[in-house]
Amino acid sequence: MSARQFKAVTFLTAAMMGLLAGCANLAPEYEQPATQVAEQWSDRVPAPPEATELLQWRDFFLDTRLQAVIDLALENSPSARLATLNVQRARALYRVQGAAVYPSIAATGSGSVQRIPVSLSPAGAGGSGSGAQDYISRQYSVGVGLTAYELDLFGRVANLKSQALEAYLSQEATRRSVELSLMSEVASAWLQLAADEALLALARDTLESQTQSFKLTERSYEAGVASALAVAQARTIVESARADVAAFTSQVQQDRNALQLLVGVPIPQTLKPTADDMAPVDALAELPAGVSSEVLLNRPDVVAAEHQLIASNANIGVARAARFPSISLTGFAGTASSDLSTLFDAGTGTWSFAPQISIPIFNAGAAKAGVAVAEADQQIALAQYEQAVQVAFKEAADALALRQTIDDQLAARQALTDAAARAQELSDARYRSGIDSYLNLLDAQRSLYAAQQQLINTRLSRQSNLVTLYKVMGGSWS
Repeated sequence: MSARQFKAVTFLTAAMMGLLAGCANLAPEYEQPATQVAEQWSDRVPAPPEATELLQWRDFFLDTRLQAVIDLALENSPSARLATLNVQRARALYRVQGAAVYPSIAATGSGSVQRIPVSLSPAGAGGSGSGAQDYISRQYSVGVGLTAYELDLFGRVANLKSQALEAYLSQEATRRSVELSLMSEVASAWLQLAADEALLALARDTLESQTQSFKLTERSYEAGVASALAVAQARTIVESARADVAAFTSQVQQDRNALQLLVGVPIPQTLKPTADDMAPVDALAELPAGVSSEVLLNRPDVVAAEHQLIASNANIGVARAARFPSISLTGFAGTASSDLSTLFDAGTGTWSFAPQISIPIFNAGAAKAGVAVAEADQQIALAQYEQAVQVAFKEAADALALRQTIDDQLAARQALTDAAARAQELSDARYRSGIDSYLNLLDAQRSLYAAQQQLINTRLSRQSNLVTLYKVMGGSWS
C-alpha cells in the first residue's frame, strides 16, 4: 500500500471520529435519588455528625491474631475468590464493549490460484483444439481496512460502553460487600469461639472446685457433721458443671469447624482465641461517635445498587437508539495483482468503500416495546436502590439501638457477678461456721456460676455489636 493510500485511510478514520464527537445521546440524564436517611438519622444518633467514614479494618480489628485470620479468609475463602473473579470478568467485558467505540483496523493479505478447464477458459471458448491449454487464474492482494464499523450517531455504542462500565463498578462494589461480610462473619466466629472457650474454662474451674467441695462434704457426712441431704445437694452442682463441660467442649469444636469453613484453610493454633480473650480488654476498637448518616450511602451494597441504576439509565439510551437509523462502514485500501512479483508495482493500487444504512420501518412495535422494557428495568433498579438504602438504615438503627444500652448491660452484669461472688464467699463462711444450711451456700454457688456465664455472654454481645455496627455502616475502603 502506497503512502498516499495510507493517508487516505487515516483521513477517513479521523473524519469518522470527528463525526462521533457530535453524536446525540438518547439516555436520560442521571440524578441521584433523594433519600430521607439524613433527616431521620438525628432521631437515632443524638451526637452531632463529626465523621463521614469509619476506621479502616486493620485499625478496627485490633487483635493481630484476628487480623491474620481475616487475611487468610480474604485469600482463601471461595466466596472472596468468586467475587474477585466476577470483577475480573466484568472488567474484561467492559474492555470488550469499550473497544467497539473505535474502528477496528486490520491488515489483510490474500492470494488465490484457480485452474479453469480449457473448455471453459477464455482461450478455449470457441473449441478445444490440440493447441489449447487450461486457463490458470492468479490473484494476490494486500491492504488495510475496517469492517462494519458503526457510526454512533445516537449514542447506542457509547451507552453500551457506559452500561458495561457501571456493571463493572457494581461488581467491584459487590466484591467489597462480600469481603466486608466475610470479615464480619470471621470476626464474629472468632469471638464466638473465644466466648465458648471462656465458658468451657469456667465450667472446668467450677467442676474442679465443686468436686473438691463435694468430697469435703462427703467426709463431713462420714464424720457425722453433714447430712445426707447436703451431700446430695453438693452433688447436683458437680454434675451440672460436668454436663456443661461436655456441652461446651462440643460447642468449642463446632466453633472451630465453623471458623475454618469461613476461612477456607486450616487455622494455625497460634491464631485461635483463648478463654482470656473474653476478658475486659477488647479485641476491637471503639467506633467514633456522631458518624454522619452519609456513610450509609457509601455502603458497598448501596453503591452496587446505584451503579446498577446508572447502568439501567444507559440501557434506556440503547433501546431508544434502536428506533433510529444506523450507519456502518466497511472500507479497504491496498494493492492487487495477478502476479506476486508485481504486487507493489505502480498502478496496482485498489480501494473499496461500502457504507450501509439501516432504517427501521416496521417491526410490529418491537423497538417501542424495547424502550418500555428498558424504562421498566430502570424503575426496578430505582426501587432496588431505595430498598437497599432503607435496609441499610434499618440495620444501622438496630445496631445503634443495642449500642446505646449494651454498656449499661455490661456494667450491670459485672456488678451482679461481683455481688454474687461476695454472697458466695459469705455463704461459705456461714456454712463452715455452722450458722447457715448448705442449701443457702448451694444457691449462692449457682447464682455466681450463672452470673459469670451471663457476664461472658454480655461481653460477647458487646463485641459482636461492634462488629455488626462496623459492617452495617459499610466499613472503610479509602
